[in-house]
Amino acid sequence: MRLDKYIGHTTLLSRAESKKIIKKGVLVNGNIVKAPDFKIDELNDEVIVNEKKLIYQKYIYIMMNKPKGVISATEDSISRTVIDLLEEKDCIFEPFPVGRLDKDTEGLMLLTNDGNLGHQLTSPKKDVEKQYYVEVNGVLKVEHIPYLKEGIILEDGYKCKSAKLDILTSDVSKSTAYIYVTEGKFHQVKRMMKALGCEVTYLKRLSIGELVLDETLELGKYRYLTEQELKKLKN
Repeated sequence: MRLDKYIGHTTLLSRAESKKIIKKGVLVNGNIVKAPDFKIDELNDEVIVNEKKLIYQKYIYIMMNKPKGVISATEDSISRTVIDLLEEKDCIFEPFPVGRLDKDTEGLMLLTNDGNLGHQLTSPKKDVEKQYYVEVNGVLKVEHIPYLKEGIILEDGYKCKSAKLDILTSDVSKSTAYIYVTEGKFHQVKRMMKALGCEVTYLKRLSIGELVLDETLELGKYRYLTEQELKKLKN
């Protein structure tokens, strides 16, 4: 790894600030190095900045409350992405969003650079349950619950995996509910609601497996996962 990138990983310094520090001289295994592109072994080499030994962190795990208008991607030429909401010190880890939320959907987004965990959480074979809060134009009925449980068929003929529906309110024109799904097809919740004769007007993801959205997080804000949250997620 480049020395300037390593320092950015292990401190609160930006890449530009790291380069300035390095040009003054940084100790690497007891030798003074002044080249930002000097290659080091991030797991074994000893790097000292301002008399402090730096400790390398390989992975980053972020919980974000995704706002509307932001897409679940690492980059886009038109729209803002969830990565654009991160500080530079976190972008250096090159995290990616685990799974997707539609542009107009809010709520829990997990970002990490741990590819193995990302695969475990998104693999269809793992059946990781995601909970959503949904508001619709239309009437959700108790009779709809078994349709979802058995696997509702979408407009293109695709049969969804078993899902759970917990109706909160329902009147002549509007309904609210929690819906639990274990897959993430394109616009899936919206299409499932459409198959029930309802139009989604608001959608928010509340949980991914054992990871629950921190409701104190404002829209567009994020924090690192706690050790307890990460342990639950990995289990």
